[in-house]
Amino acid sequence: MLPLRRRKKVHTEIQPDEILIDSSNSIDFDRDQFEGRMERPFNRRSFLFSGAMLTILCFLLLLRAGDLQIVHGATYMKQALQNQLSQKIVFADRGVITDRTGMPLAYNERSSTNDDFATRVYADLRGLAHIVGYAKAPAKDTTGVYYRDAFVGVDGAEKAYDQTLAGTNGMQLTETDAHGKVISESVTQAQQVGGQVTLSIDAKLTQGLYDAIAARADGSGFQGGAGVIIDVKTGEILALTSYPEVPLNALEQGDSQALQAGTMDKRQPFLDRATSGLYAPGSIVKPIVAAAALTEGVISENKQILSTGSISIPNPYDPKHPSVFKDWRAQGWVDVRHAIAVSSDVYFYEVGGGFENQPGLGIDRLDKYFRMFGLGSDTGLAGYPEQTGNIPTAIWKAKNFPSDPTWRIGDTYHTAIGQYGMQVTPLQAARYAAAIANGGTLLTPTLLASSTPKGTTLAVSAQALQVVREGMRLGVTEGISGAVKFDFTHVAAKTGTAQVGQHNEYMNSWMIGFFPYEDPKYAYAVVLERGPAGTTSGSPAAVGQFLEWAHQNTPQYFNN
Repeated sequence: MLPLRRRKKVHTEIQPDEILIDSSNSIDFDRDQFEGRMERPFNRRSFLFSGAMLTILCFLLLLRAGDLQIVHGATYMKQALQNQLSQKIVFADRGVITDRTGMPLAYNERSSTNDDFATRVYADLRGLAHIVGYAKAPAKDTTGVYYRDAFVGVDGAEKAYDQTLAGTNGMQLTETDAHGKVISESVTQAQQVGGQVTLSIDAKLTQGLYDAIAARADGSGFQGGAGVIIDVKTGEILALTSYPEVPLNALEQGDSQALQAGTMDKRQPFLDRATSGLYAPGSIVKPIVAAAALTEGVISENKQILSTGSISIPNPYDPKHPSVFKDWRAQGWVDVRHAIAVSSDVYFYEVGGGFENQPGLGIDRLDKYFRMFGLGSDTGLAGYPEQTGNIPTAIWKAKNFPSDPTWRIGDTYHTAIGQYGMQVTPLQAARYAAAIANGGTLLTPTLLASSTPKGTTLAVSAQALQVVREGMRLGVTEGISGAVKFDFTHVAAKTGTAQVGQHNEYMNSWMIGFFPYEDPKYAYAVVLERGPAGTTSGSPAAVGQFLEWAHQNTPQYFNN
């Protein structure tokens, strides 16, 4: 057995200063810098805990990554792509509105300050505000998002034909990178421009009528007025105007001063008097009463009635004081043609309500014929608001005057000359005048050019209508409608004056008619509203001024 090899011991000498230095300087260690402290290794438990925590953390990260990439990967990818895509409305241009001659009345203009959509612009013409109307432009909220993404028709043709004019907006997609730089743009839906609407209106003719009404209203102290011209064969409206009015561009632009002035104006410029103004018609209803009496055999065309200036009816409540119904002047003996021409009240009192040996139509038949000619009902003008008016009857009186419900002969007399509770619109009056002119067809009026005529044939004697037309022509040549007596065209007309106000201190002045008399093409109605009682220059003067102007400026309407 070999002896074990002894290990060689290595001795390291420790110097005394190495012992003494730690002992003498121990109080000078900087403990905050870990000087003089003993270093000990981490134990096994610490390593196991740290490893476990790292393992859990890695597992959670992997789990989250799997959720993002696998479970919801497609959804988040789509969302990421959408964050890179933005949609922009491509606003469709609104359709143009023109008059019958092709003149633009409402059109579009683009400006450098408004790139999203074109500005709606209206022709700077008088008298067209209520016909054309206006549209509200698209509008944004405070965040820049469009809460109204299209023009919206508010009034007139803009509202009536909104579906045709609107068009369809398009859509544009824009792709950007993380830095906001545009990568690509594409139109996903093309815009469709709105359709054109051609109105039956002649803008120039309408402006001329408006100016004539305005001049006479201002000159004679009337509050306002309205006028209508209609084709007696098609029902197309060539002019429809209301005075005063608020300019269209002021409405579209929201001009606060113009809007406030219009609101404060007692003349009500926002009211479309032609379709929604209600007026006592006065004597313009006498041609209807004449046609009814002739058709019903109440009178013959040669029947004469004496007007000494009034008729008196016994008063059962006060026999000493009979009820007196005055004519505007003593007319003498007149037949139905001359009664129309000179507007004899007595003649139509007796024909309407009866007197002594002369039978009358009575209120029921008056109501029947007034309604037959379109009074007291909507005219059917598509897309435009209308008032229906009123025809007084026994039922109406009982409902509206419960303290005095009895219908009396005097009520019939006053209704027969267009007074009492009777109210009509200028459009109704022009429509009825057209029915007289065309031989008994009550047309449905339209503001669209080249429309198919629609109407109803009235159960009225053709001869009765011929007699009425002759009476209206006689009114121009020999009667009280001489303001429209011209050589360039022959007009047939009927005037009317209605007393209004609590004490009859005001009057409405009317004129209806048609031309040319020999072959009627156009009928008209003009009213001047609420002028001083006794005013001698009213609607007849306005119509005469207008026809003279029209002959010079729109001669095509007077050529045979």
